[in-house]
Amino acid sequence: MFQDAYIKLDRLEVEELLEKTKKSFDGISFNAENTVIMSRDLPFYPGYKFYDMADHTHMPPSRRFVLMKDEKVTVLDFTNTPIYTLNNELPVQLTRETVKDYVRFFFTFVRGRHGRFIIVETVDDIAWREEPPPAARKSIAKLIKEISFHSSDKEDGSFFMQAQMMFRDSLFQADVSVKPDGLVQLSNESLLIEDMPILDDTFGQ
Repeated sequence: MFQDAYIKLDRLEVEELLEKTKKSFDGISFNAENTVIMSRDLPFYPGYKFYDMADHTHMPPSRRFVLMKDEKVTVLDFTNTPIYTLNNELPVQLTRETVKDYVRFFFTFVRGRHGRFIIVETVDDIAWREEPPPAARKSIAKLIKEISFHSSDKEDGSFFMQAQMMFRDSLFQADVSVKPDGLVQLSNESLLIEDMPILDDTFGQ
């Protein structure tokens, strides 16, 4: 997610961050010489930095995703608990300018009981196991669009959007509602395509 917005930390910054976060990783240690850390700001969490940390000493690399402000470390564990806890503590800052990025972030780092819902906004977001024929690719591309607002905001400040998502090997469309406190809900799911030739999603784990 947000690949173009990442900044790579230099060696000294890597060492400093690993020292600050090592107590949060349940005994798993990172080798600074082989660790790459990418960072970015998140507009809905003012003052916080997001870090994608990967230790390439072994393959597959050890990987952790954290949010950090000063000495406070929040480790993302692919449940909604750390996100919703942080939302309440800050609280989360959601506007029409930031809520789409929040939805992308949420579905990147939260897994459902039966797997991940992966937002796709172009046909290139799909992890193909085998490339579809040009005509099929073009037909699929017509079904996919960026996250969009599709109804008026409610008086309680909730946001209502529509998105296309992959779940396992199926593409579907759903309404996405986001409450002012960051609670995310899906509704009105409709299947678009099933049995697609895509890679199993392991998310680097």
